[in-house]
Order: sequence, then C-alpha cells, then structure tokens
Amino acid sequence: MQQPFLTQARQRRLIKLAREAGRTPQSMLRFVLRDGFDQCEDDVQAARTAEEEISRSGTVAHQQVMNEARATIASHARAQRRQAA
Repeated sequence: MQQPFLTQARQRRLIKLAREAGRTPQSMLRFVLRDGFDQCEDDVQAARTAEEEISRSGTVAHQQVMNEARATIASHARAQRRQAA
C-alpha cells in the first residue's frame, strides 16, 4: 500500500490543525484522510467555539433541561386540548 504524501503546505496545515485540536499531527492525519482538511478545520473550530461558550456561560444540568422540556410539552398539550374543545 502506498503511503500518503503531503506537500509541505499540507504538512504545515496538518500541524496547525493538530495544535488547535490538542492532538498530534499523526493522530490528526487519520481524520484528515477520512474527512478532508476543510471538514476537520470546521469541526475543530466548532468545538473551540463551544468550549468558549461553556466557559463564558456555563452549563445546565441534564435534569433541569429535561424538566423544562417536559413542562414545555405539557403546556403545549394543554393549549392544544383547549383549542380542540
């Protein structure tokens, strides 16, 4: 099987992407070969943005989200029953 060849520009791109993802270039190469540079760069940027948002705003406990979702569904169901009557 032929080894993948990366130009110097792509090697630099891989190194930068790996640094941003907190991975080694060797481990990042697997994802780049599977998904392509553009997709991997988009994924890493999205993950970094999400981590920044979590740092800024915090998180919400799973149980709280589920309780709010159930309350919203119940409220909507009551409104639908009233409209049908």
